[in-house]
Amino acid sequence: MRRNHRIPLMRIDIISVVPELLESPLSHSIVGRAIKKNLVEIKIHNLREYGLGPRRNVDDYSYGGDAGMVMMVEPVDNIIADLRKERDYDDVIYMSPDGEILTQGIANELSLKENIIILCGHYKGIDHRIREHLVTREISVGDYVVSGGEIPAALLADSIVRLIPGALTDETSALSDSFQDGLLSPPVYTRPADYKGWKVPDVLLSGNPKLIQKWQEEQALQRTKLLRPHLLHRED
Repeated sequence: MRRNHRIPLMRIDIISVVPELLESPLSHSIVGRAIKKNLVEIKIHNLREYGLGPRRNVDDYSYGGDAGMVMMVEPVDNIIADLRKERDYDDVIYMSPDGEILTQGIANELSLKENIIILCGHYKGIDHRIREHLVTREISVGDYVVSGGEIPAALLADSIVRLIPGALTDETSALSDSFQDGLLSPPVYTRPADYKGWKVPDVLLSGNPKLIQKWQEEQALQRTKLLRPHLLHRED
């Protein structure tokens, strides 16, 4: 059951060692408006505030002699413990290159949660004990590596927040997005109907909703077969 409408429907806490990377993408457009409408509360936490020693260290050399620094378990454990004192969390998500690949279905699922934590990795990664004992879910934005988890975290947050009721001005818009029905979206056009001889398909100008819907469904299927054929063979 959702909370009273005066309280945000969702709270997202993001833990990062470079919180500045998250401030702009989560302050504008749809996410920014959702925050202003009090539909979601997003808090960005600087892990260095939980760093150890006079230099607030959050990373150290790895056992085994591998190159690169690793985020330590203690600062992460301490900040998550403090957050859990304030509320219960449905998930603690680690943005990881080897996690489950983010899909529209996962975004839909997470949009129904009330409180989630997103942990951004950095450097060579995080102490594996964090993944074993503190993280409940690992999500990847693709089979490639970026400098840190901040941009993937912003991407994940955006994909979730836009699905919260009231976040979009046209609530049916999200339902017609690519991947919502397992297919890519059909082509879309706007005025003018004829630009330099590049014409909008006649069916979209017909005013016949049934013909338009049939055309859109056919186009969605054709584009999916051409560009993302694997979507047609997924069992889920």
